[in-house]
Amino acid sequence: MQPLFHYAFPVHDLAAARAFYGGILQCREGRSSEKWVDFDLYGHQIVAHLSEKSRGNSTTNPVDGHDVPVPHFGVILTMSQWEELANRLRQAKVRFVIEPYVRFKDQVGEQGTMFFLDPSGNALEFKAFADMNQVFAK
Repeated sequence: MQPLFHYAFPVHDLAAARAFYGGILQCREGRSSEKWVDFDLYGHQIVAHLSEKSRGNSTTNPVDGHDVPVPHFGVILTMSQWEELANRLRQAKVRFVIEPYVRFKDQVGEQGTMFFLDPSGNALEFKAFADMNQVFAK
């Protein structure tokens, strides 16, 4: 079995996290308590922990003329999954920090990317490669 990724992050409101991750991103909910919720993010375990000090993002790094939020997390999808997610996010009126676009067009490492925030200000990036062998290509 391929190892799974686990990431825990702060949120200011579990109901808003459930609506966003469970509703918009369509993550299956796992175990939960009054203080945290497990979500299945494309087979990986992410855990939203209730925190009054939900940090959000305050730092960016310039990449390709965009201000990329740091830190951020997400998943690498197939191109069709990525396009479907971008459409779902648009329909849900999620505001993109960086609109979906293709980087390195017709070059090594060509990839789709998009950035957006959850309701607590945590930044997410979802990528897609037409050729998954290009994920680590130089």
